[in-house]
Amino acid sequence: MSSDSTPTSGIALAREYWTRVVHPLLLTRWPDIAHAAGRVGQGSDVLGLDDEISRDHDWGLRLSLFVEEDMVVPVRDLLADLLPESFAGHPTRFAFTGGACTEHHVEVRSVSAFARERLGCDPRTGLDAAEWLSISGQSALEITAGAVFTDTTGEMTALRRSLRWYPEEIWRYVVACDWSRIEEELPLLGRAGQRGDDLGSRVIAARMVDVCMHLAFLLEKQWAPYSKWRGTLLRRLHCGDQVAAPLVEVMRAASWRERQAALARSLDVLLRLQRSAGLPFAEPAAVAFWDRPFMQPNPRIVETLREGISSPEVLALHPGRGSIEQRTDNVAILTDAAARRALVGLPG
Repeated sequence: MSSDSTPTSGIALAREYWTRVVHPLLLTRWPDIAHAAGRVGQGSDVLGLDDEISRDHDWGLRLSLFVEEDMVVPVRDLLADLLPESFAGHPTRFAFTGGACTEHHVEVRSVSAFARERLGCDPRTGLDAAEWLSISGQSALEITAGAVFTDTTGEMTALRRSLRWYPEEIWRYVVACDWSRIEEELPLLGRAGQRGDDLGSRVIAARMVDVCMHLAFLLEKQWAPYSKWRGTLLRRLHCGDQVAAPLVEVMRAASWRERQAALARSLDVLLRLQRSAGLPFAEPAAVAFWDRPFMQPNPRIVETLREGISSPEVLALHPGRGSIEQRTDNVAILTDAAARRALVGLPG
């Protein structure tokens, strides 16, 4: 690749930057340094979703470099002094949107510090139930998505492996919580519509669509990204098209009855996925809400999921609160590890 050619993605650009510029500089000074490098953390390119629009801000020569804690400052200083002005047609130093500081964006830190920044803890030492619930899908993806180009110690690889998925019983618990969330609000969609509140009915329907999307990620054991990318990555799940089709019908429906019927079809799809995933289930997916013309998820679905839980720690969890992103959609909380931990009852 010539120096003025540009890779087509942020990860490809980061790989070239590492291979041709940063790695040689690092080894020139410390040939035996323990390290890992890749493109992880924040950014659409970490999810493989960067495009032309992505390049209008905070996109470019970005790299994650992990060294021992006592080497963080020396490595940062070396790169600040010796990095060239540009590579592959991109400046090595630039300011992020809203910032005034022009600097390089090789993010140097230890693996432990990176984990604590993203999660408020280091999952390699083991997580209790509350700590698992404090992890949002997006925060997990900032560690597990993207690419690691090299890992001489195995620490970064171990960190990513530790977040592969929930333990079995916590998985059952969060799946049950999504069904509970749907059970709480699905009948309200019809009641609002019946009273002539079409706007209210649509708002409730939209919330239910988001919960169904989240449940689809859970059933495929995939971390759900934040709202901007959730629909895009839903389509990439094995079940994506099956789940998306009735949910699109929900959003297009002209009446509450049509919305309710489309949501019931969505629940049928999700329950089939739950069965395929090897989790307990109960049929049918949707049943009548008392003697009213409204629907609700079959209450036995949540009951059967909880019947398979034996851990006292998981059984002690509130049956409907779930993970942090099941409790709130407040961005100021979801993007703050300390705030997430506080909301589930953990110290910051």
